[in-house]
Amino acid sequence: VTFQNDSEDVDVAYQGDLRDSSYRIKNSQNDKAVHTNQEDKYINIENNQPPTKTDSVDEEQPHVKGCFERKYDEVCDFCKKHKTRIQYVIYGILITAYLAALVTACSLNFQRALALFIITILVIFFICWDFLIAKYEDRISAFFSPGERFLKRQWFWLKWVLCVTLVTAVICWLIFDTAKLGSRQLISFGGLMMYVLLMFIFSKYPTRVVWRPVFSGIGLQFFLGLLILRTKAGFDVFNWLGIQIQTFLEYSDAGAKFVFGEKYTDHFFAFKVLPVVIFFSTVMSMLYHVGFMQWLIGKVGWIMQIFMGTTPVESLVAAGNIFVGQTESPLLVRPYLPYVTKSELHSVMTAGFSTIAGSVLGAYISFGVSASHLLTASVMSAPASLATSKLFWPETEKPRITLKSDLNTAKSESNNILEAASQGASASILLVANIAVNLIAFLALLAFVDSALSWVGNLFDYPQLNFENICAYVFMPFSFMMGVDWEDSFVVGGLLGYKTFFNEFVAYERLSKLIHNREKGGSMYINGVKQYMTVRSETIATYALCGFANFGSLGLVIGGLTSIAPSKRKEIAAGAFRAMIAGTVACFMTACIAGMLSAPTMGVPCHILLGNAFNSTNFPANSTALVECCQEIFISVNESKPVFFGGNYSLSSWKGCCQILNLPISHCS
Repeated sequence: VTFQNDSEDVDVAYQGDLRDSSYRIKNSQNDKAVHTNQEDKYINIENNQPPTKTDSVDEEQPHVKGCFERKYDEVCDFCKKHKTRIQYVIYGILITAYLAALVTACSLNFQRALALFIITILVIFFICWDFLIAKYEDRISAFFSPGERFLKRQWFWLKWVLCVTLVTAVICWLIFDTAKLGSRQLISFGGLMMYVLLMFIFSKYPTRVVWRPVFSGIGLQFFLGLLILRTKAGFDVFNWLGIQIQTFLEYSDAGAKFVFGEKYTDHFFAFKVLPVVIFFSTVMSMLYHVGFMQWLIGKVGWIMQIFMGTTPVESLVAAGNIFVGQTESPLLVRPYLPYVTKSELHSVMTAGFSTIAGSVLGAYISFGVSASHLLTASVMSAPASLATSKLFWPETEKPRITLKSDLNTAKSESNNILEAASQGASASILLVANIAVNLIAFLALLAFVDSALSWVGNLFDYPQLNFENICAYVFMPFSFMMGVDWEDSFVVGGLLGYKTFFNEFVAYERLSKLIHNREKGGSMYINGVKQYMTVRSETIATYALCGFANFGSLGLVIGGLTSIAPSKRKEIAAGAFRAMIAGTVACFMTACIAGMLSAPTMGVPCHILLGNAFNSTNFPANSTALVECCQEIFISVNESKPVFFGGNYSLSSWKGCCQILNLPISHCS
């Protein structure tokens, strides 16, 4: 008789007829035999010890409670009985105190308290939303069900009307926008169409493409870009968020200064940038513990699922990649990964390649890259990843996970918020070490490759040959089709090569140098090498580089996902490279949208631009920026405004503008 059978007999004996005493005694003897045979597993001490006289006395004489102990038990019983009401009272007091403080702050200075007021309104809205959905979801669904049935019946002709309307609106917008801002936006639009066409041509199953996720993903990208880049409210909100995040990340300086000393900025990357990664990882871990990140990711994923028609798993992972890394976001849906289709698995990997993690976002901001553009790129690339994924690997199977309710996302394993902060800081050790060693290895390897290529180039009287030049020639057409100025497309092509073959850290580090050179001014060309770009080119490059799509991350994704879902090992290895290509194209499409919507700005001040133009033989004298500066000079003269706001200018600048604009001699005398 085995241990399991004996245990079952014991359970049956105790749950059966109590009058069958002989049956109980028999099973009790069997149970003792089992304890004897398996004493290496556990020992039942209570059964082996005979009852003592003291135990029997304690059972016969119960403990007499004192007055204080009785009162304490009464209070505990009262609290347990009215636990819910007490919680409501405490919450009510805290909310009342908070609202009183908010009203006081708004009455003292509403402009200063505007951010807190808006955040409070949003919190109240979402709390009410969650409450209504949780309590009246069936009634809300029943209320809207007639409209849903009507749309299903009329969808055949409504979708064509909707498509024609959208196409007409885009064409009209392009016409008016081109007439107002110039033709550079058309190049970005052509690049967007080119990338969609290339993805369709090289699709895994071109005849099985479902176009709803593709067009709705691009439409959602365009809407987000239009809201953020073209409307004053959207731009101000994201600009404010970028400033707040930048200010918040500067608090990491306190820890870095204490550990590394007052001169910690002398070693900028090691002691200034990497502590930002540690600080941000700590904060993210705390937000996960309180459940805020799961709530936020769930809401964003739900919006994409409803709007794009994608499955819950891929929508949630795409939303998670806005905030966390490519190996952390699949953990949100870990129980469901063994049951996803090949197309869903491809979408999960593509979402990781087309976005960056929040922890490294802070590092790029500390480089000097625009915080608002990085935030916008992270948000816009999420729907772009689903669009490119469903175009490059269409769904050919029936998804097994089609839950109408929310997925059960992973929860924090920490017991309190302090433990969560400690775990977040400890978890960042591997990330910081990985960033540092990869940069050391890749930059050393890059120096060696450049030296070897220069030696080869010397053999053919071309010592300028290096890795950046090769990548620039390869990626130059792609950067130009995003809308980058032709003079800057060679430089952006080199950055894209660094990002693809090394990592985005190297690329953003090079981009930050270009940004700092532009801000300092000076000569644009030194020995035929361009030192900085226009603001428009920097903006497009920021969007194009904002993703983990590189060969280093390829191995990271394969290893990470295989450990989470070992049964999908073959599918992961087979689709990882295609996912990396799709993630790269998703970043390029986001850059095209940014090129279409970014308003032209003068990246270099006119006094610096004109000084470079007419005092250096290397500067191209027929650039669009130069013409705009010359036009601004003569407008200022006609309106009796100051012509120049600084710098030393000679008569050659004036005469040069006259020649470029072909103005009459009377205007230039």
